[in-house]
Amino acid sequence: MKKGSLFVVSAPAGCGKDTILNELFKRTDKAGYAVSATTRAPREGEVNGVHYHFLSRAEFERKIAEKEVLEYTEYCGNYYGTLQKSVNDLLERGKDAILKIEVEGAMNIKRQFPEACLVFILPPSWEVLEKRLRDRGTETEDKIIERTNQARREVKFAESYDYLIVNDEFSAAVDDLLAVLRAESLRRVRNDELLARFE
Repeated sequence: MKKGSLFVVSAPAGCGKDTILNELFKRTDKAGYAVSATTRAPREGEVNGVHYHFLSRAEFERKIAEKEVLEYTEYCGNYYGTLQKSVNDLLERGKDAILKIEVEGAMNIKRQFPEACLVFILPPSWEVLEKRLRDRGTETEDKIIERTNQARREVKFAESYDYLIVNDEFSAAVDDLLAVLRAESLRRVRNDELLARFE
């Protein structure tokens, strides 16, 4: 079985990465979500083990010490990280493993796994991003300002990513992400077994 590829998808809060990924997984069974771990509290409707592995700070730090966390970062006062087992389980089953992580974590993954493909999702504009954050109705004014400032810092990392997708029209953004997955699966370095047939 051909081993899966590793993808990282990052975006500032309010850019729609969760919605895009949820739709992506409805359209393809060749990719899976490597569920991240976090110490933040679950939002309404979020399910442990599906949206995140929700851990206490002490439990998260224990996993770091025991080298069960592939990468992690602290963002807005909470830990976010990728569990080694979540990634390996997908890749060994021949599925592409998609990590939804912040920019610092993405840079750590790229250092450890140069073959990983990094995708950054952008908002159409700063004005649209701020409106989306307000429309959520889940953030205080201070938190909206904090998230907007954080977004401006995160976008500076986008130049280190392999692909950029603007989430202006939802269906087109999903199509673009699917196109990235398809294109990466066709890279020569991922298909040496094809050339071997013609030796």
